[in-house]
Amino acid sequence: MLYFFLIPEISKEDAEKLVFNCCRRRRRLLSNDLIVRNNRIVGGKPSKRREWPWQASLKLNDRHKCGASLISNEWLVSAAHCFKRIKDTKSWTVTFGNLVNHSYMKRNIKTIIVHEDYQPPKQSDDIALVQLTKEVPFMKDIRAICLPEATQSFSAGDMAVVTGWGISSMNGSFPVILRQATVQIIDTDICSAPEAYSGLIKNSMLCAGYMSGKIDACKKDSGGPLVSLHSRGIWYLIGVVSWGEECGKMNKQGVYTRLTFYRDWIANKTGI
Repeated sequence: MLYFFLIPEISKEDAEKLVFNCCRRRRRLLSNDLIVRNNRIVGGKPSKRREWPWQASLKLNDRHKCGASLISNEWLVSAAHCFKRIKDTKSWTVTFGNLVNHSYMKRNIKTIIVHEDYQPPKQSDDIALVQLTKEVPFMKDIRAICLPEATQSFSAGDMAVVTGWGISSMNGSFPVILRQATVQIIDTDICSAPEAYSGLIKNSMLCAGYMSGKIDACKKDSGGPLVSLHSRGIWYLIGVVSWGEECGKMNKQGVYTRLTFYRDWIANKTGI
């Protein structure tokens, strides 16, 4: 016996809402041009509008301080060291859009959760969560990024993208337009070798960049996203800009907080 089911029609507007509410896809996929060329935030390439809709700017007294990644309508992930000196929520705001001084939306902060084991000057457990006072509606310019499962693996040699409004060189100026860079995940043993970080890299960290240097995140990119594109256009947040020796230095790749290591902690704090 054959059964027939009627599938209700859906309007273009409703279809767009379904796409926006799904963290897994970006409207415009990563171009081959970005994968092939070694652009960098240090002297790198500006992004286009809506390319990285989960990127946010954490502003301290209305001035850009750190990056952050939107993971739901009300929660963001950033770096703990961004709040090392000031944790007062009234001093911070969050803005969205690729123009740091002309944002599409602005929100106040309700809660800042710094990882309980973060103890500066140590770089371990450099992760924080930010809860907004009011949810943001997902739209073309603002979307959440997917979180990986705790068991998900991202291998050495895989390509990833880091974005931020950090300086373009060690003594450079700060950009107005969000910048992007393609980096390569580096094996932990290589990153922790004597000529690199000499045993400082923990399982909770992830290295990305190139042994030759030159391509890297830099000052005030901290807390921003390192994302990886997987099958069917699914993007995952795999790292948070954490630390490194200078910017783009040979054998000193960028070091990121590894998201899979903290996946259960995030779920426990946010329910996501």
